[in-house]
Amino acid sequence: MSLASFTTAVAALGLAAAAAAGSMEAAAPPAHPNAPTATGATPARSAWSWPLDPAPSVVAAFDPPDQRWGRGHRGVDLAATVNQPVLSPADGRVSFAGTIAGRGVVVIAHEGGLRSTFEPVRAQAEVGTAVPGGGVVAVVDDTPGHCAPSTCLHWGVLRGETYVDPLSFLTRRPIVLLPLE
Repeated sequence: MSLASFTTAVAALGLAAAAAAGSMEAAAPPAHPNAPTATGATPARSAWSWPLDPAPSVVAAFDPPDQRWGRGHRGVDLAATVNQPVLSPADGRVSFAGTIAGRGVVVIAHEGGLRSTFEPVRAQAEVGTAVPGGGVVAVVDDTPGHCAPSTCLHWGVLRGETYVDPLSFLTRRPIVLLPLE
């Protein structure tokens, strides 16, 4: 299965699970968690936190594709260790926990129509479980991924069907050095 097919499958599962969860759906979420709403009010500062403790190094940054189906990196890769606990970055509800393309995946539905995706992981919370921000939802699995031979956690965030930069939800963003190319 290609990366594009894999991410499409994760997005579809997340959408179906979010629809089933009902309470986590929202009509039109703002463009950013701190952006003004339709009424002009600015929501409270985001309370999202790193899904790993301590705060990890960013191995690969968010690089969205030009088109939904195109090549890109639909999340961030975070340096991790096998069996390291994966924490919910904000309050939410587990909407999917299973295997896609041989990798363990956990999806958490958050308020405002947002969903966090994590892989490769072994779920520690069942579908439907309400999780607080900072609550353990999985552990990093030893399934080789695109960080091999190192271990990393891939963290994606979706708003509807569109992937957005997970680091934009953190109150303190890391400095990411990119190649000069």
